Amino acid sequence: MDVNQVLEATLAVDAATRTQAETQLTQAAEADFQGYLTTLSRELANEQASPQVRMAAGLALKNSFTARDYVRLKEVQNRWETQIEPAVKTQVKEYALQTLSSGDNRAGLSAAQFIASIAAIELPREQWPQLMHTLVENVGNGNPQTKQSSLTTIGFICESEDQDLRDSLAQHSNAILTAVVQGARKEESNNDIRNAAMSALGDSLEFVRTNFENEGERNYIMQVICEATQADDHRIQQGAYGCLNRIMALYYEKMRFYMEKALFGLTIQGMKNDEEDVAKLAVEFWCTVCEEEISIEDDNSQAEGSETLRPYFNFARVATQEVVPVLLELLAKQDEDAAEDEYNVSRAAYQCVQLWAQAVGSNTVAPVLAFVEANLRSEDWHYRDAAVSAFGAIMEGPDEKVLEPLVKQALPVLIGMMNDSSVHVKDSAAYALGRVCEAVPDAIDPTEHLQPLISALFSGLSSHPRMASSCCWALMNLADRFAGEPGCTTNALSQHFQASVQHLLQVTESTQDNQLRTAAYEVLNAFVTNAANDSVAMVGSLSDVVIERLHKTIPMQQQVVSVEDRLTLQEIQTSLTSVIIAIIQRLEKEITPQADQIMQLLLSLLQSLGPKSSVPDTVFAAIGALANALEGDFEKYMQSFSPFLLNALNNQEEPQLCAIAIGLVSDITRALESKVQPFCDSFMNSLLNNLRSTSLGNQFKPAILQCFGDIAQAIGGQFETYLSVVGQVLQQAAGISAQGENVGNFEMLDYIVSLREGIVDAWSGIINALRAGNNSKSDAWDERTCANIILANLLQPYIESIFQLLQTVYSDANRTEALLRSSMGVIGDISEAFPNGEYSQYFKNEWLTNMTRETRSNKDFTTRTQDTARWAREQIKRQSGKTRALRRYVQQSHSPPPYDSATELDTGDDWMLPTFVAQRR
Repeated sequence: MDVNQVLEATLAVDAATRTQAETQLTQAAEADFQGYLTTLSRELANEQASPQVRMAAGLALKNSFTARDYVRLKEVQNRWETQIEPAVKTQVKEYALQTLSSGDNRAGLSAAQFIASIAAIELPREQWPQLMHTLVENVGNGNPQTKQSSLTTIGFICESEDQDLRDSLAQHSNAILTAVVQGARKEESNNDIRNAAMSALGDSLEFVRTNFENEGERNYIMQVICEATQADDHRIQQGAYGCLNRIMALYYEKMRFYMEKALFGLTIQGMKNDEEDVAKLAVEFWCTVCEEEISIEDDNSQAEGSETLRPYFNFARVATQEVVPVLLELLAKQDEDAAEDEYNVSRAAYQCVQLWAQAVGSNTVAPVLAFVEANLRSEDWHYRDAAVSAFGAIMEGPDEKVLEPLVKQALPVLIGMMNDSSVHVKDSAAYALGRVCEAVPDAIDPTEHLQPLISALFSGLSSHPRMASSCCWALMNLADRFAGEPGCTTNALSQHFQASVQHLLQVTESTQDNQLRTAAYEVLNAFVTNAANDSVAMVGSLSDVVIERLHKTIPMQQQVVSVEDRLTLQEIQTSLTSVIIAIIQRLEKEITPQADQIMQLLLSLLQSLGPKSSVPDTVFAAIGALANALEGDFEKYMQSFSPFLLNALNNQEEPQLCAIAIGLVSDITRALESKVQPFCDSFMNSLLNNLRSTSLGNQFKPAILQCFGDIAQAIGGQFETYLSVVGQVLQQAAGISAQGENVGNFEMLDYIVSLREGIVDAWSGIINALRAGNNSKSDAWDERTCANIILANLLQPYIESIFQLLQTVYSDANRTEALLRSSMGVIGDISEAFPNGEYSQYFKNEWLTNMTRETRSNKDFTTRTQDTARWAREQIKRQSGKTRALRRYVQQSHSPPPYDSATELDTGDDWMLPTFVAQRR
């Protein structure tokens, strides 16, 4: 094939041409990977090749060794290690380094990306030791293009998310700093080089902690950065303020001297910069200050009485009178045409005022209130909007006793501003009202404020699409805050419930705006969820309307043609189904009269939906809610519904739907209990297939294991059929740990914790199920003894591995409260399953006692966890004091021990069951 032609085609506008070229490259890589790398790296370095070819070659090379998925990343990196000869590696790397000196900027950039992908493989293995030395030499002695490309390479290496690479970079900190600081100095006349150096410096700050501990080196780094804030190139200024943000987050405890000497004034100057991107980063510096001080206060409050409190300098509190007025002025720099999700300097300032109020508390109120009073009636909508926004921004942080009288005074004004001539002001007023409802609801007098507040928000909801999300959010906060106690006879919303529901039904029926319709249905959900008992009849009537609307959408499936219309229909169906969920959850058992109609509708909807639709997710959630409400009465729907559930459970091509189906199996088994038995074979086969699947991610496995426990508890002793297979699966899963390259990988560590929690929960369900199943078969004392023997034999192959897992959980610092609570639960479950002390030797381990004691005494844990640990501790004491009655019997009769084999019972060894056999005969 013509390599240049294929590479150019990978950048083609035509998708078919591009796909064909990419396929050819893939085939070439599979046929001869070494030759593929050599050819592409040669084209990358070829000064005679076109810029497009060189850029495409670099991109293909980089993609050969990068991947978003962690497992896939390790696979492609392993190809470099195992499939490429040393001589070829050397040649390929030389071509890439050579390209850094190219006059073609795009080729240099592509080479930088490729070098970073190889560095991610070799630097953690202490290979390519000359790389950093070469890059430093390039920055010191190379031509301008070499300097810029080398600094860009350092930046790419430092910004990598590859944890192994990040861990290895600290040993290269001197080389990194030498290069980037040299390029970032004000003496560097080439702004492109200086900009690349500032970017690389920002990416490297995490790895130069040792250097930052040295006062001399730290002073020089800070000097270079502060000087860069005064550069005449806005890119360099942005890089400098970005570095200051990062430094404040990483090295707050070192910043007191620099705040006093320079940073205070420099950042205020930066916030006033006419270049918006510079001003935003200067504002974000103070956001970082506030976030750090909020975090430090939280940490120090939890460590009260400890000698290891974090340094806290009150930077924000000290700067309040100077910085907050600047932020308030920036609030008035709104762009009238800005998109709702556009992040500009005004929104950055709003975020900062919010954080300032949380960090400084009531000290923020005075300057903000002065600004609000001065600008609330301004003729310029920008300042009216800024005033309203500022008031809403300080609702969280200051003492509620300070805010409450201010809010009571301001509420009529804010409600009135919902009629402002500017839609921007009305939108901000709605959002501010939402903040009031969320943070200071006690300031709202239901008799005085609620009616005008609800009316204003509903009026705003219908007046302009821009206001939809703010009005809906405020109404949802209102519904949540005035719901009253669960199960209350009436609440503040009751007298407004019917009118509110009617208004929402009108809006959702009449609007053509999808965003408004979806938001209004969400508000309807909130009102239904928080309805008091005196509104339940109206909730029941609402169900008829929603069912009818959803039913009408089914024939529309055949009428939609365009993709846009199909997506709109799916949004409507999803919203209506979500309202049904809210109605079912609110009515609970009282949904029974409508249950047949709802279930038939949901089944018809599932039948009508095409593949890849997003609606089944919500339909399954509604069926789960119905199962929870009806409990055992849901059984009559299982014959009709189970085919849909099994199809989803086996649909590994749609992982999200499969995950929801797994959760729904748990819901249904808990609801039906023993009535689910006829469907368990199908469920178990599908779950086990999913567990073995290579196409489903690891995140499915913990939920599947927990599902085993739910099924066990539902069918009790009948779970014995599945015990040998499930027990083996749980034992194998318990052996999974982070090893080798997975150590330190946060995704892997989170997965292991979730997996262990799933294993422990599964065993808890299984033990309780088998215990209940055996006890239900025996009433007399001797029969219960026999049942214990049977149970002991069933679980004997697994008990030791369960305690090994518990010990692993205790010894591994990577654990959560939920995992420890589940562990406490299974300890108690085993003890209660064997009250005669059949396995009491495992309870005598000192680590087990320590584990329960530490969990019980951890003040950060919830009462539920502490109580579970206290119960487990009592069970350990009980087991430790046991003498096994059955063993005494064995010793007295000189019979062999009864637990030598889990299969002895099946071989007819009647000596094991003398009393029971006699009674049976």
